[in-house]
Amino acid sequence: MNDGEKLSVGDRAPDFCLPNQNDQEVCLSDLSGKWVVLYFYPKDNTSGCTREAVDFTSHIENFEEMGAVVIGISPDSTKSHRSFIEKKELKLQLLSDGKHEVLEKYGVWQLKKMYGKEYMGVVRSTFLLNPNGKVAHVWRKVRVKGHVDEVLETLKKLKS
Repeated sequence: MNDGEKLSVGDRAPDFCLPNQNDQEVCLSDLSGKWVVLYFYPKDNTSGCTREAVDFTSHIENFEEMGAVVIGISPDSTKSHRSFIEKKELKLQLLSDGKHEVLEKYGVWQLKKMYGKEYMGVVRSTFLLNPNGKVAHVWRKVRVKGHVDEVLETLKKLKS
């Protein structure tokens, strides 16, 4: 999927199966009937990604009370996810997409630029999926500060 073929609100969310931090396969189709917050992030243990994961963890009970599951996806290994979760005491499921297949399906694996160098990487993005497996809201090029509150507010509005 290239930049022009982005998922938008109302689209069916592409199904996938990926290993979590415990090397157990998690499939989106298994979460049918639940709200799903799918957030894509570049790298475990970096400042922005840590802040985002800690923010989601600190609000995890709010999400669960509203019947929502929060899942983070990055290209990091399951081993990296395990140590990230232990080190930061995260209460999230983190999925490993080392082959970038799901990242590409969701249009978040893109050409990025830093210090004049171009490279492929994850553009921090969040997809809110409704219980029917459709995209209910999309945040692209996410700024971490205040993001989790925004996701919670949007979930509340969409559920009411």
